[in-house]
Amino acid sequence: MTTISVAAPSDRTKVISSLVPAFAQDPVLRWLFPDDATYPRYAGAFFGRLFDKRVGRDSIWIADGGHAAAIWEPPADGSPAPDHALDVPADVHARVDAYDHAVHAVLPDGPFWYLGVLGTHPDHQGRRLGHAVMAEGLKRAAADGVPAILETATEGNVGMYRRAGWEVVAAATAPFRFWVLQQQPQGL
Repeated sequence: MTTISVAAPSDRTKVISSLVPAFAQDPVLRWLFPDDATYPRYAGAFFGRLFDKRVGRDSIWIADGGHAAAIWEPPADGSPAPDHALDVPADVHARVDAYDHAVHAVLPDGPFWYLGVLGTHPDHQGRRLGHAVMAEGLKRAAADGVPAILETATEGNVGMYRRAGWEVVAAATAPFRFWVLQQQPQGL
């Protein structure tokens, strides 16, 4: 049986240890961190930063102690976001900023829950753990009466998300092709 829980600070290492290999071939992560030798370190710093920014907001769900994770950003509530520096070289930081800017340029207006990261450790894929942790954020979006948003640069993921009830609402081609998908709140 799969156990789903809200991540605690003590889950950080396990979540990062699952996400780094889960995204080893992901187009976004490999554009951000193209060097095989430094990918694990920089991807770990990247996922650690995202974890640290959101763990106090009860918006990270994990399956089976961290084999899969969904890192969600709740709608803005007016409170200042915690600032966690990304410890990477300037060229890597520039790519992260460029991608962040490109994504924010095509996100819809209005409040939404944003699924920033959804990944399952390769040794645990095929058990629908990702769907299980994604569902928790979708429940929160529905409870808040707002849509859920995500972006992907993997064309095959677009079909998978469509089958799960998401629809493409925007696309971009720079710095590379990616799609923004939305799921309207579903009844509880």
